[in-house]
Amino acid sequence: MIKRVRGKYAGRNKSSKYKDLVFTVATSSDLSLDIEGQTKLTLETIENNLKELNSNKEQILSAQVFIANMKDKNKMDAIWTQWIGTNPDHWPQRACLGVNLEGNTLIEVTVTAVTTSIIE
Repeated sequence: MIKRVRGKYAGRNKSSKYKDLVFTVATSSDLSLDIEGQTKLTLETIENNLKELNSNKEQILSAQVFIANMKDKNKMDAIWTQWIGTNPDHWPQRACLGVNLEGNTLIEVTVTAVTTSIIE
């Protein structure tokens, strides 16, 4: 059975869970911020979304980061690295792409994780 967690936008959900896999996506809740501020808020939302479905950032398998300006990648990376932690055993596979995002959105992050119930 698929569990879906409603978001605020029509036609899509903020998170889904199937068996032990969790999928979630987030953008910043405050689009007036710079890339650093938007990255922090986006990652906080990702973390909250994961907790809602019995997972956490240490259980992320794969992440895709979409940023509006690749010149901001180093700034985003600094926030990401601080957020994900220093233990390489918990680092996911990650890709970062420069894309055209809507309006003042500077970053969007999507992740796939496993639930904490299957930790070995």
